[in-house]
Parts: sequence; structure tokens; C-alpha cells
Amino acid sequence: MSFSSPPLTYPPTHQDNQIDRYHGIEVKDPYRWLENPDSAATKAWVTAQNKVTFDYLEQIPAREKIKQRITELWDYEKFGIPFKRGERYFYFKNDGLQNQSVLYTLKSLDDEPKVLFDPNTLSEDGTVALSGLAISEDGKLMAYGLSTGGSDWIEYKVREVETGKDREDLIKWIKFSGVSWTKDNRGFFYSRYDEPNEKTKLEDINYYQKLYYHRLGITQSEDTLIYHSPDQKEWKFRGIVTENGRYLIIIVLRGTDPKNLLFYQDLQDPEGKVIELIREFEANYSFIDNDGSIFWFKTDLDAPCGRVIAIDINNPEGKNWQEIIPESEDTLEGIGILNNQFVADYLKDARSQIKIFNLDGTFVREVTLPGIGSAGGFDGKRYDTETFYSFTNFTTPPTIYRYDMTTGESTLFRQPKVDFNPEDYQTQQVFYRSKDGTKIPMFITYQKGLKLDGNNPTYLYGYGGFNVSLTPNFSISNLVWMEMGGIYAVPNLRGGGEYGEEWHKAGMKANKQNVFDDFIAAAEWLIANKYTSKDKLAIAGRSNGGLLVGACITQRPDLFAAALPAVGVMDMLRFHKFTIGWAWCSEYGSPDNEAEFKTLLSYSPIHNLTKGTKYPATLITTAERDDRVVPAHSFKFAAALQEAHAGDNSVLIRIETKAGHGAGKPTTKIIEEITDKWTFLVDVLGLDLS
Repeated sequence: MSFSSPPLTYPPTHQDNQIDRYHGIEVKDPYRWLENPDSAATKAWVTAQNKVTFDYLEQIPAREKIKQRITELWDYEKFGIPFKRGERYFYFKNDGLQNQSVLYTLKSLDDEPKVLFDPNTLSEDGTVALSGLAISEDGKLMAYGLSTGGSDWIEYKVREVETGKDREDLIKWIKFSGVSWTKDNRGFFYSRYDEPNEKTKLEDINYYQKLYYHRLGITQSEDTLIYHSPDQKEWKFRGIVTENGRYLIIIVLRGTDPKNLLFYQDLQDPEGKVIELIREFEANYSFIDNDGSIFWFKTDLDAPCGRVIAIDINNPEGKNWQEIIPESEDTLEGIGILNNQFVADYLKDARSQIKIFNLDGTFVREVTLPGIGSAGGFDGKRYDTETFYSFTNFTTPPTIYRYDMTTGESTLFRQPKVDFNPEDYQTQQVFYRSKDGTKIPMFITYQKGLKLDGNNPTYLYGYGGFNVSLTPNFSISNLVWMEMGGIYAVPNLRGGGEYGEEWHKAGMKANKQNVFDDFIAAAEWLIANKYTSKDKLAIAGRSNGGLLVGACITQRPDLFAAALPAVGVMDMLRFHKFTIGWAWCSEYGSPDNEAEFKTLLSYSPIHNLTKGTKYPATLITTAERDDRVVPAHSFKFAAALQEAHAGDNSVLIRIETKAGHGAGKPTTKIIEEITDKWTFLVDVLGLDLS
């Protein structure tokens, strides 16, 4: 609790006598009843907790001023990266405060753009979102997916681009899958689950995904089953049609492990047999393109930072594989083909580098980027000489450039205008040592002229998992924080993908403690180097980053003034029992395995709270319709933290309605959540906004 706020009274939370036995060890779970989101008791608890939270936040004088500034800055045109299909260009744009971005199309870059799809017309509050998009090869048809209230469940429809009219096609029960059109534009491949129980579809576990082909004009019940594996309930499938239309590439995934199998089907073969090309989960194989029977892949096989290989499917034995682009010191994040050349996206200390190679692997040039930051895009077809990319960093809003593949020149295409001066801020990248001596990079951004006297409010954000790389990124939310005098710090923790698969492995399963050690060491470095102090330091993270925050405040409650775990994985003994949680066992380990159970129990946030401990002021955020990390994680953690906590620091939970894990969240809800987050920290850390 801050100096200005009265002590809070939390709603009483009933405790059951639930005890589970894991490998001979008894573990209490007194808040198991909160796992049922539809029970009257849980709904009453949610209402009561939200009342305490919002009553507290709304009485803080700075709240309205913060919301006003966020809204002012947010109101600028945001441009997506254009891409071309057939004779048309497509791109997304948000006028400023629209809840959802709008899809436009045009036949020439000089033409007046035409609205193709506006999700804002589908709901008054913006909670129906466009969550999937695939344009047919000729640019005449659009398969688009809609999600409601933030759910991962998606329904696909088909729209005629020229007329803007929808066809009768409706494809349901899609999750964790896009669609891929056939070359003849008559249909597409997609993956789905069996129809779920309508009442419990946001909690029930997801197994047995199947790959289908949908031909336009028929009902979903008539769709052709292309591939499934009845004896492998955890396998997921991603179907991709090659650019020349000859082959269907089937990526087979198991959980969230980057290792995959790879099958293919010759679409010109009347027999249509699926051929197993990669049969073992030994490495990651990302299909790039093919030249006849030669298939190109990005892989981390014998190359943790990635390389490019060629496999002749007529001679597929490993001894015949050819290395085209060898592994380098930098991490190969992605690669495609434009102008009949490879365009490779590398990470060098978490910063983008784009390099171009000929198809034989010879280096051509490095793309000159506008600065140090993150570049994305470079979409297109094999012989395209024109492409587009976006560039951003902590002080540069996403800016769109057109790139000429023949001359190597970038020209400005769209530049957003945000009401701030980027020259007022500076970003530095530092390297610090973690507990075991490993060197960790960290980006730090703040206003120029800020005194490093140990008295600056600092927001330390982390993730550290699932091979996800945190690269420089622009955020209105963080800009407002820095305008208020705050420092924004992002360490590149182990478990991420910044330095390839070995970096990822160093932060997963039995090595997960390294991630927490890296984050704690970042906090200690910031304090030791006078950027901030324990009384001015807040930590935050989302999803796996929410787990990070939860684990760190249980391990080092003395080190932080505030914590903001969002949609976090907080119960490491039961995460695998809901929706897609089982897939995370490849990252975390399984509670069903005794050795892995002991590791999970050692850091599980819910199970490592100690009664009578003074914890940092904490604002937990989640959403009622989150069917990725079900809200029970946050519900149970909030109840347990309120019970264990000693002292006056606030322990609050903010539960969003009609929202999910975060994707597709409308602008109005995003602004409200950011406002509450900064309002909480302004109060807790004692920022003076007068």
C-alpha cells in the first residue's frame, strides 16, 4: 500500500481441504473451486475482487490524467505492412482509436484504397476480432477467421474481394491453425479439433487435431480429412501449399517444442499419399520453398543458431543433404525467397540484421536498416522485385519502407506521426552477469538528462521462454511511462530465442531457474548502477512472463516494490489439465514425471508463497475468457497471495470481461488496462505527476 491510500479489506476467500498426492508428496490446493469459472461462487468472488480493485484505482487522483495522455498519444494512424496477391495490394490500417484495425485493398499503390473488411462493424465494443487471414493466389478471394471475446477458437468465412460479399462457406472449431489456399483457388487446407462442449469449451483440454481440405461451396461436414494420427493425441498439424502449387507441406508439431516432423503430399498425384520426409523429432525444420524436387529448409540440426539446407526428395537420405547457408554467430530467425534470392532475418544481440544470399548460398549484401531495432516483413513471391518491411525500436513507431530487391534501396512508404519527440529519449544496451556468470543483454530506455541517482521509478519487463525473442519495440504504454519519468528495461533472458536453441534450452525444464536468476540479476544490476532502488522498482511480464514475475516475488520478495503479473501460469502442478496447457510440458516438464514434478514444485508461484511474508505491492491481471492460460491460475494465485501476505502493500486482481489472453483485444480495453497499470504504479512508487 502506498503512503496515500487507506488499508484495503479483501473479500474473504473460502478454503477447501483439497489435498493431492504427487509421487508420494501431499500438496494442498485449497482454492481448487476457483477453477470452475461458471460456478456462482467463482462469479461472486470475481465481482467482489473487481470491486475492491476498481474502487482503489478510481480514487487515485492521477488516473484520469494518465488515461487522457495515453488516449492522446494512441490517436495516430497505424499502418500494417502491404503485401500483394495477384494484381492487388492489401494492408491494414488503424485510424487511431479504432478498436480493431481495418483491412484495405487497392490495385495500384497510387489508387484510393478500398475497405475490404472492417471488424469494428461486427460488435459495438470491438470484442469480435479478425484472427486469421489468407488471400487466394489470384487475389480474388479472402479466407478470414473471427474470434469472439478473446477466445482462441476461430471461425473462418470466405469473402469475394471484388464485391465484398461473403460466400456461404463456414469453417468452425479451428484453433492454432491458419489456412493455405491451393494454387487453383478452389479451396484451402486447415486444421481443427472435434466439436467441443459448448458450455466448457474455454476450459476443456485440446487433443487430436486433424488436417482437412475444404473445397469452396461444400459444407464443412463434407471436407476431406487429409491427415491425423489417432494414436498421437498431442500432434498438431500445419498444412502449407508450396508456391508452385505442386506440394502440400505438413508440419507436425508436438506441444510447444520447436522440434518437428515434416511430411508432404504431391497434389498432382491422384493417389495422394502422404510421404514422411522427416520422421524423428530431432530438430526444427522450417520449409522455405522448393525448386522441383529440391526442398529448402531452415533448421537448427547441428546448428543451434540456424542454417539453410537442401533436401532432394528423390534422394532424401541424410547423407545427401546439402548445406546452402551455414550457421553463423548470429541467430537465423526467419528466411524467405524474393527476386530468386534468399532474404534472411538474423538477430545480432537481439537486434535485426537482414542479409541477402543467392540460391547457392553466396552472400550478396546486407540490407541497410534505418537504425538499431527490429525489422519485419519482406513478404512476397519468389520472383518479386518489390517488397515492404516495417522498422521499429523503443523510440520509433513502426514505419513502413518499400524495398527494391534489384537496387537494394529502401524508400519511405508510410510514417506514423506520434505527438512526441524521439530525440528526447535514449536507448542503451548493456550486458550484465547472471548468478552463474552467464552474460545477459538488456535494453534500457529513458529520457535524456535523467539523473542516475538510484531514485528513478523503473519498469523491468521480461519473458524468458518458448524460444521467444524480445527485440526493440515501440509502445505508447511505455512512452507514457517514460514521460512520467520512468525507466523501461528489457533483459533478454535465457529461455528466449535471442541466441538460438542452446539459449532456449538453458531456460527450460530443469534449467528454468536460470530464467529467474537472470531476471533477479537484472534487477540487482539496475540497483547497483544507480538506475533505481528497491523502493522504486516494478517488475512485469505476461503469460510465461507472468510466471516469471510470480516466481521472482516468491524467491526475492525483498527486491521489488511492485509486481504486475499478467495472464500468468501460476499453478505449475495443474497447468497441463486445461485447454492447450498440456503442450507446455515440452517447455516446463510434466508434473506426472517425478523428477520434473520436483523442479516444478520448487518454483511454482502458488506453492511457494510463505505466510507472514511481506510481498511487493501486486496487481494481477487476467481475463474471464482466456482459454490459453485459464484465469484460474490468476484467481488461485491472488487468493493465496492475499492470504499469505503481511504488511500494507496492496494485493489486487483485475479481471477483464469479454477478453482473453490478449490477441484481438479492442483498443478501449487496452487503454483502460494500461491506465490502471500505470495508476497503480504511480500510487505505489510515489510518482509526482503535478
